[in-house]
Amino acid sequence: MRRLFPVTDETAAPAPGGGSGEGAGREWSLAELAAAYAYPEPGPGGPVPWLRANMVSTLDGAAQHDGRSQPISSATDMRVFGTLRALADVVVVGAETVRQEGYRPARAREDFAAMREAAGQQPAPAIAVVTASLDLDFSLPLFTSPLVPTLVLTGAAAAPDRIATAEKAGARVVTAGDGIGVDPARAVRALAGLGHTRLLTEGGPRLLGQMVAAGVLDELCLTVSPMLTAGRAQRIAGGPAVTVPHRFGLVSMLEEDGFLYTRYGRVREAY
Repeated sequence: MRRLFPVTDETAAPAPGGGSGEGAGREWSLAELAAAYAYPEPGPGGPVPWLRANMVSTLDGAAQHDGRSQPISSATDMRVFGTLRALADVVVVGAETVRQEGYRPARAREDFAAMREAAGQQPAPAIAVVTASLDLDFSLPLFTSPLVPTLVLTGAAAAPDRIATAEKAGARVVTAGDGIGVDPARAVRALAGLGHTRLLTEGGPRLLGQMVAAGVLDELCLTVSPMLTAGRAQRIAGGPAVTVPHRFGLVSMLEEDGFLYTRYGRVREAY
């Protein structure tokens, strides 16, 4: 893996085995990846919620192939995926993605145990499932045997019997909307109220689109896969278009085997 941006003297220097870019010609350690994707340090007023998304897309804009992201991913992309999870307090994911991707509980990673303990984090991030209907299989390990209790984000008008089923399975139900659905801004506030300020969403596209429309996304970690799929696959974000496009700026870019690992931050004075 090599760093292409930000540009430094090391970025431009040739690597011993050929090519250029900081770190070129070797596999980065997990500690190096963690440093490259570190969340912003808390300000004088203490930690505030920071929501980042992690998605993968092909060159022609497909976020999935045959309904799953794995076919357009890579081993290094999965290392980045694992690192981003290890840095997060909570992973926010849509119900449809839970069903399609076969989500399991996040696991404790020995490589990140000391780092998480020093940061005051639980051994593994909680998974927070966003769902209006609570149409989920609550017998799955995600709900019955997580290391950290799974959260279910839903609206105040959710069906009481489904809430009871979720809670009986061991999930913690969090109200984050006045009606049936979830309000993204309220979800962020609710998670922060539980002490989860380092937020990570892995989509799917509909959930990410809602977050974009609500203006709550602070950062996008996008892996650009050197593949073409054609077809009618979803983009990384779906749903209604925003009135004015939201501008993001390039924070960093890594490369390996043609895959680009980009990190974009929302353009604002505080960034």
